[in-house]
Amino acid sequence: MNSTIWLALALVLVFEGLGPMFYPRAWRRMIASLSLLPDHILRRFGGGLVVAGVVIYYMLRKTIG
Repeated sequence: MNSTIWLALALVLVFEGLGPMFYPRAWRRMIASLSLLPDHILRRFGGGLVVAGVVIYYMLRKTIG
């Protein structure tokens, strides 16, 4: 795989780890409230995140080289 993808994955893991590390109670409440949402809302949210990630990756890839 491309090293850029590995670096992006590492950055995502760092950001994902900051929530439970610094704000465990807020993170736990957020996860609990997400678990109450219907499946179609979670799918829409996940799809939006995927699209946003692909757009950002494409824009950065074009800018950086």
